[in-house]
Amino acid sequence: MTELPSNAVPPRAVLDAFRVESETPVPLVGGQGRSVLVGGYVFKPAEAPEDEVDWAASLFEKLAPDSGFRLPRPLRTADGRTVVDGWTASELLTGEPGPQGRWAQVLSAGRAFHAALRQLPRPDFLDRHTHPWAVADRVAWGEQDTDVIKDLSTPFTNLLELWRPVRQDEAQLIHGDLTGNVLFAADASPAVIDFSPYWRPPVFAEAIVVADGLLWFDLPSELVAGGSDHPDWQQMLIRALLFRLVAHSESTRPSQQAQTGEPERYARATGIVERQFAMKS
Repeated sequence: MTELPSNAVPPRAVLDAFRVESETPVPLVGGQGRSVLVGGYVFKPAEAPEDEVDWAASLFEKLAPDSGFRLPRPLRTADGRTVVDGWTASELLTGEPGPQGRWAQVLSAGRAFHAALRQLPRPDFLDRHTHPWAVADRVAWGEQDTDVIKDLSTPFTNLLELWRPVRQDEAQLIHGDLTGNVLFAADASPAVIDFSPYWRPPVFAEAIVVADGLLWFDLPSELVAGGSDHPDWQQMLIRALLFRLVAHSESTRPSQQAQTGEPERYARATGIVERQFAMKS
């Protein structure tokens, strides 16, 4: 096995704080390549400020089990901390990731998860987020203006021309990145991992899954209209594509170049949504 660099392994002091026996760390797929398995627990660098990590941990601890999904139980230190020297830890949940071949199950798991979140209040920290995905979310919903890199300007303009206002009466806490973050095991409910919180209608989270399928997977054609019983489904798809496009633009802004093939992906996906509009009109 290739030895991991020292900054990719939780230090001994971190393992001691979480009361985990030291053993050879095993890199895990996903988590942007930053997650490792040690002593049966998943360790990874904290991806949010400590108060947000604590909030998410408390949320996961409070949600009722057997609600149609599993959640990774956060590991705490003896004095209740969830972050030690920039590291977090949680239990390992088994399962194979979707979405290929499991699109409907990903959407179903998301619905169960969002049903459990329905009565929760909006966390104030969402207003402080300035990362590319937070910017993209606000742009997608008409709450912020931005310019995108030249490579993506044409599909961006086309999507904005299709954009129409919608009401947000159904806004609540949602997971904005379900597509690759639902795990499936034969003997257990789907596991929802890597929670990315946003305050939007749950159907927007579903539209992001479908948009991801249009962009990067061979999405079954019937799923493009899968939420068509919702009156704003097409507008949700437009916002989902804008969300992914602007996030990609913001992430690549230093180089001013999109990754190879991305402009074509967005142009193709936008064309599919445009044609669906034409068929409905």
